[in-house]
Formats: sequence, structure tokens, C-alpha cells
Amino acid sequence: MANQLATQAVSKPATGKHGNVLPLWGNEKTMNLNPMILTNVLSSPYFKVQLYELKTYHEVVDEIYFKVTHVEPWEKGSRKTAGQTGMCGGVRGVGTGGIVSTAFCLLYKLFTLKLTRKQLMGLITHTDSPYIRALGFMYIRYTQPPPDLLEWYDGFLDDDEVCHPW
Repeated sequence: MANQLATQAVSKPATGKHGNVLPLWGNEKTMNLNPMILTNVLSSPYFKVQLYELKTYHEVVDEIYFKVTHVEPWEKGSRKTAGQTGMCGGVRGVGTGGIVSTAFCLLYKLFTLKLTRKQLMGLITHTDSPYIRALGFMYIRYTQPPPDLLEWYDGFLDDDEVCHPW
């Protein structure tokens, strides 16, 4: 089934010398991330020091496997939303930020590598970790043209694997 899904999603423009090159939709520098999240990623010691050392796709995939435990933008308990009410009370993208998650740092690191279609398919069909797949789908969400999203996601929407928080 994974091969059928891979063929289905990769079958977009996969001809010619640019067949493995992914189109990039939106802002080529920010990856279309929320400005507060991007600022926190770029100033994160984890991103600036540890992830700077990782140079290959495979090194980043290994890091996802060993370090990611959730795919929310902020580390649990790091956002101060106490006392905020109304439009700012814990609303996504509004507030004081916090410690950006390992997942979002790694997501942006993947973006800096300029993934190929084959590499992205490797993420979303990966069998070792649901978090590797999740970051692949997040990469699609933030970088691919909106009209293409359903084609990428189709066939994966009934995935019944549970992400275990350990």
C-alpha cells in the first residue's frame, strides 16, 4: 500500500530533469510559519547549535526519531497565558510565545535542506515513527501549493497509528 501511495503522490510533475524538485509555495525565507514561531526557532539554542551541525536529510530524520515527542509548536508549560483574556487568551498565534518545540525546529531545519520529492515521500511513508510522518505532512502543509494539498494527503487520511507520548 505504501508503494501505491508513494506512486500516487509522486506522480505529479515527475518528468524531465526537474522531476524530483518540489515547487515551493509562499515565502521562500519564512516557510510561511507564524512570525512568533519563526522568531523563536531562529533564536533557539537547539536550532542554532545542535541542528546547525546536522547537514544531511538522514541525520535530520534520525534526530526526529530520537527527539520528537509531540508536534505542537510550543513546549508544554512554556507559554504564559495566565491573565490573558478575550482575543489573546491562549489563542493560536497570539500571546507571548514560549519555548518553541523540537518538532518545529526540526521542521524548519528540513526546510533549510530544500527537500526533494523523493525525500518528502520518504518522510510521509516512513514506518519507524509517526512523528517523522507528521513532520512530513507539516512540511507539505507549509510549503506546497494549496491546490496540491489534497492530492498529497489523499490515501493517508485513514492512518490509524496512535502517537504514544513517552
